[in-house]
Amino acid sequence: MMTTTPGKPGATPVPEATPVPEATPVPGTAPEPGADPVPTASDTPPATAVPATARTPASTPSAALLRTAAELAAFAPLKGPRAVVMTMGALHEGHATLIRTARATAGPDGQVVVTVFVNPLQFGEAADLERYPRTLEADLAVAGAAGADAVFAPSVDEVYPGGEPQVRVSAGPMGERLEGAFRPGHFDGMLTVVAKLLHLTRPDLAFYGQKDAQQLALIRRMVRDLNFPVEIVGVPTVREPDGLALSSRNRFLDIEERRTALALSRALFAARDRLAAQQALHARAQTTAATTGRAAALTALGEARAAADTQAVALARPVDGPAAVRAAARLVLDDAAAEQPPLVLDYLALVDPSDFTEIPDDRTTGDAILAVAAKVGATRLIDNIPLTFGATP
Repeated sequence: MMTTTPGKPGATPVPEATPVPEATPVPGTAPEPGADPVPTASDTPPATAVPATARTPASTPSAALLRTAAELAAFAPLKGPRAVVMTMGALHEGHATLIRTARATAGPDGQVVVTVFVNPLQFGEAADLERYPRTLEADLAVAGAAGADAVFAPSVDEVYPGGEPQVRVSAGPMGERLEGAFRPGHFDGMLTVVAKLLHLTRPDLAFYGQKDAQQLALIRRMVRDLNFPVEIVGVPTVREPDGLALSSRNRFLDIEERRTALALSRALFAARDRLAAQQALHARAQTTAATTGRAAALTALGEARAAADTQAVALARPVDGPAAVRAAARLVLDDAAAEQPPLVLDYLALVDPSDFTEIPDDRTTGDAILAVAAKVGATRLIDNIPLTFGATP
């Protein structure tokens, strides 16, 4: 996680993760109507799974609603830091987790501001922009219940007073890969509005969900490259009880489509479990002498199946890792492609978190992100999971 000296961005342009649950289209997540810690084995959801929407008691006060930059500037923080959670609204439990994390980090003397802004620069088609859910009254209640002090929900004219900005932030080569290749210009629009909102809100900390991993990586890179005095905190993905990553897009799935969509998380979990099993196998191979006594030693450990395949143990190499991870995930996705309705894969990629380039098959150590995107019916979904090669089981 990159940290800069806490402070406030000035008026002049200058524009990773606490292990706690994500899910959020920040003003930078695409048309995401319907949001990661992961379960075990194939498709068992995590024990900490949460409901799809945040339920707010009727008696819970809403956060203060701020509509203009002037109102936001007058809403000064207390003695503590200001924490900001950027969203495009339609708040659910994933967003609530971000807000609770921000509240806990900022402390009682700090201030938590949630931004709700549906950024037109991020939408490729006008129909997608119109389709995006707008639920401000409910968002105020969810934000207040989770600990937000204020919700900054400006109009498009307030954010872009002269119309669409002529000067924008470019996402560069990283923004042209994966999601950027399928949605050209999306990340430029996302970074432009994030830069503007960082200037307007002047936070010490800003919280984003890890479900949108490429988005989070680009925000971190922008903050580092352009010297924003803010700490970027990534918050792990929150999942629904069935394992589906929380997203405002999930509401568009019917029962059959949702069943097919679960292949996304199952594929990621299968890849993670394959890597863990492989690393455990290598670890045992390292501690068992490469002699005819190998089978006897493994049998003594109660691993008759492994003992029957001692040659595979002896030949297993760490370089099998990336290829095995991709293959395990693809098996699940291929099965889902034959379902009704089918899962239509956009990409399955094992990438370096620093620049989102593909991990080579001979990589034996280091961090990676396994990312997937697919359509089920008319709904496009994304998901990802962090992995570490060369880790000790």
